[in-house]
Amino acid sequence: MKFAVQQKLQVVGHCLVWAKDDRTPSWWLKDGEIDVSKAVLLLRMKKHIDTVTQRYGDKISMWDVVNEALSDGGEGYLRDPVWSRTANEEFIVKAFQYARENCPDALLIYNDYQCDLPSKRAKLVRLLKSLKAQGAPVDAMGLQGHYELDSVPFKDLEATFAAMREIGMKVVISELDIDVVKRNKWWSEGGKYREELASFDPYKNGCPPEILQRQADQYAELFRIFAANCDVIARVSFWNLHDGQSWLNYFPWQRTNHPLLFDRQGVSKPAYDAVIKAMQPNIKE
Repeated sequence: MKFAVQQKLQVVGHCLVWAKDDRTPSWWLKDGEIDVSKAVLLLRMKKHIDTVTQRYGDKISMWDVVNEALSDGGEGYLRDPVWSRTANEEFIVKAFQYARENCPDALLIYNDYQCDLPSKRAKLVRLLKSLKAQGAPVDAMGLQGHYELDSVPFKDLEATFAAMREIGMKVVISELDIDVVKRNKWWSEGGKYREELASFDPYKNGCPPEILQRQADQYAELFRIFAANCDVIARVSFWNLHDGQSWLNYFPWQRTNHPLLFDRQGVSKPAYDAVIKAMQPNIKE
């Protein structure tokens, strides 16, 4: 934080509430020997949010207040962790209200993944409208941009930006990367390919130029779309600085990945030049 202040950098806080049981301390689910009540859950949440936000104050310019509360795919609405089982949407409303009490000027964000896809986008719109109706001071939705090479949902992204514009909601691209060792097969057919994939590491000795160029072309198209929708986009953040730091080197299995704009030596890749070129008409001196 001291470094950021000295360098006049904005800091984003991630995240105050991660709405999954496996991302919540086990003691939080209980009150002694019984399941935690709504009153105790909300009290604990308030204490946590107050403690963290008061610690950093106005040094944090944006907060991911609640993370990943929506269910995946076409089924359900909210996930079913202790949060929604105990307090339904109220925990989300309260989380934003508690954050606003201590952060009057910060951009407050609901953050989630795959909300550019139609089924989850519909749930996102429902949630944001409901939160607003209940008095939650939600300013923006965070769109986790964890894409895969050759599967970037360009048209769905444009539809999502249009939907957010229609309801008056800002967007942040909160976690951007393009996976070149694609991972979707990990979950296919009940996980039958996991043993095979566990040793699959095709680019451990470097990423081929043709793959890097395809990645660059797809990053360029992404940023052309971002530029065309700059009226609703408040921020674009990559999910780490260079390839060697990326979470995609170990999720969902260990492999050598190349998802970002800079390689392991910090040298810019074709994707960097492609992004700069795509953004050039929008870059001011």
